[in-house]
Amino acid sequence: MEKNKVLLFYPPGPMFQRGEDRCQQNIDDGSAQAMRACNDLGYAAAVLLKRGYDVKLRDYQTELCTMQDMISEIDAYKPDLMMLSTTNTTIFDDIKIMNDLKDRFGGVMVLKGAIFYDPEQEMLDLLDLSKIDYMIGGEVDFAIGEVADYALRGQGDVKAIDNILYKDETGKVVKTRFHVWGEDLDNQPFPARQLMNNALYTRPDTDAPMATIQTARGCPSNCVFCLTPLISGKHVRFRSPENVMAELTECYEKYGIKDFFFKADTFTINADWVEKLCNMIINSPLYGNIHFTANSRVNPLRKETLELMKKAGCFMVAFGFESGSPEMLKLIRKGATVEQNLQAAKWCHEIGLPFWGFFVIGFPWETKEHIMETKKLIHKCDPDFIEITIALPFYGTSLYDTCKEENLLAENVLGSDFFHSSMNGTKYLSMDEVVKLRRDILLGFYLRPKYILRKAGECVKQPSVFLNYCKYGVKLVVNLFK
Repeated sequence: MEKNKVLLFYPPGPMFQRGEDRCQQNIDDGSAQAMRACNDLGYAAAVLLKRGYDVKLRDYQTELCTMQDMISEIDAYKPDLMMLSTTNTTIFDDIKIMNDLKDRFGGVMVLKGAIFYDPEQEMLDLLDLSKIDYMIGGEVDFAIGEVADYALRGQGDVKAIDNILYKDETGKVVKTRFHVWGEDLDNQPFPARQLMNNALYTRPDTDAPMATIQTARGCPSNCVFCLTPLISGKHVRFRSPENVMAELTECYEKYGIKDFFFKADTFTINADWVEKLCNMIINSPLYGNIHFTANSRVNPLRKETLELMKKAGCFMVAFGFESGSPEMLKLIRKGATVEQNLQAAKWCHEIGLPFWGFFVIGFPWETKEHIMETKKLIHKCDPDFIEITIALPFYGTSLYDTCKEENLLAENVLGSDFFHSSMNGTKYLSMDEVVKLRRDILLGFYLRPKYILRKAGECVKQPSVFLNYCKYGVKLVVNLFK
């Protein structure tokens, strides 16, 4: 019997981190971000392959394909089900694409994205979902298999598939049960990297292929702007270090990948878990042959953890410092202090571990003086790289509720991103003033002669890295002034 065919894809167009439900970063307009692997599609593909489907996975946006390229491929493949991974920013364009594909080719149409996590009816009413059959709001690997089985094979009960929306017999959109999560991550198959173009996803400095390894899901923090506690829960679900090691080994031995991004909302939250994984790497044939980067909070954090991570191959750690204002850190419920931000930076400098600093400005309560405190912190911490984004009120976050109450939403929040905010400013600053402050702080940091000389010195033996730094530097300046 012929297998049902499933197409999983990112559409052509601007590049977004479509697999990152938490941030959905705009890559084109950022300062030094590189596209990460399409693990959401990879996980979905692995689940479907295990269930006997014929699966095609395509990242059209990162391959810089055209709409005609995509349409020609779909015409040749003739899928029975298509799943597009969407973002809050691209949702309107993505729906138009899916509607067009439905008209051309028919079949079952699925949208996957954080926007569909237990959504308000008010938000759904803004979307033309007339030709969309299913919407997956939760973790895709815990839903796509059951959706495909029900839609294509008539198996199972759609009402029992958690964290999705579907159409009933009348065409009405119906929610299933939300706020439940799969606990056994070790039982999930690794992303189907045999279907992914792994060369597309690289380290920004070396251009070497870099795989994304999801080590844990969920976050216990209460940051007002973050979707993770909503989508993945406040209880951190860890994979076992042994399971992570098995995926690292597969990537290295089967695909020749030596660089990794450990994806977790806070990789270092469990120091004992990190210690076990790092020691497993150190005592394995991978030691000295692989390198990795990871996100971390400044609290909880131990210097010893950072030292062990560096020994195991960590080439950079990223901190969500967010703000240099004690008042802002309290208002955004970060659960960290300015002193802890400075301490994390100090430890990295002492250890010799490069680090990213991520900052957010434009919160509703923010004045220019608050943002100047963030600028001061940036220069005190002196990270190797920084990104400054503008506060974005996602549906479902308390930041959205605050912006709505304070009448700070300039327009519908859908279609906006971290560099093109849907807010009309803070209570004290216009959006133009916030954008100008962001530009001035970024330029003031990156164009320091001391910084430029330091980075040039680090690249004496790596000309290709220096060229990449120059490429991202030009991109930064162009983006800030276009």
